Amino acid sequence: MADNSFPQALIAEVLGTATLVFIGVGSVPATLIVGGDAPFTMAQLGMISLAFATAVIAMVHTIGHVSGCQINPAVTLALAASGRMPWRQVPGYLAAQLVGATLGAFAIVGVLGHKAVDVGLGIASYSADVGAGQAFTAEAIGTFLLVLVVFGAIDQRAPQGFAGVAIGLAVFAIIIPIAPATGASINPARTFGPMLTGGLFGGTVHWEQLPVYLAAEIAGGLAAAAVYHLIATTRRAADQPAPIQAEGVLS
Repeated sequence: MADNSFPQALIAEVLGTATLVFIGVGSVPATLIVGGDAPFTMAQLGMISLAFATAVIAMVHTIGHVSGCQINPAVTLALAASGRMPWRQVPGYLAAQLVGATLGAFAIVGVLGHKAVDVGLGIASYSADVGAGQAFTAEAIGTFLLVLVVFGAIDQRAPQGFAGVAIGLAVFAIIIPIAPATGASINPARTFGPMLTGGLFGGTVHWEQLPVYLAAEIAGGLAAAAVYHLIATTRRAADQPAPIQAEGVLS
């Protein structure tokens, strides 16, 4: 069976990341607009988490066989660092994901109007009470857990056909405890796209927080790759390494 071309994979990554941001991030301003002045509740957080999860599951099964459905620079860098994808493909994947996230954020404004910007556009941020150190810890742990699940789900020894569900459920679960601290971005593209779009439309953007998010998410992803190698590499695999082929990757 012929493989898809690299340009096809990049287009798939643009579409997948745009969908993740439009549905997942878009659920945040949609919830706030519908809720009005009512206090934000755990039920609303659950619905936002479900929106992210279902977007991930849908995209894994839609484009996983085309691009791996990485749609997350932290996943891409972790895969490359562990030898599961060539480094020469990384710049294209990262660019596609950042473009997709920005297009997805633009789509939110196109559908919900400037009200979406007024209520924050789902831009990930942390308060002064949380601080950079706690925010870094939250994003690093969240991304670590996500990438660890991704590596386990795409392992050839894992039950086949369930990668999308496993990764989607991981996203759902991770958002619940992380979101109150940082908005649970756990994805550098998801962090950057809404920030750029919000800034272009006159929204409030804490650009000084961007390095904290990016550093935490990349560090968490790389740490997960190292830990998975430590716990899952067999003696035979260590002697004769063979890259794992990604049937479907996130988020």
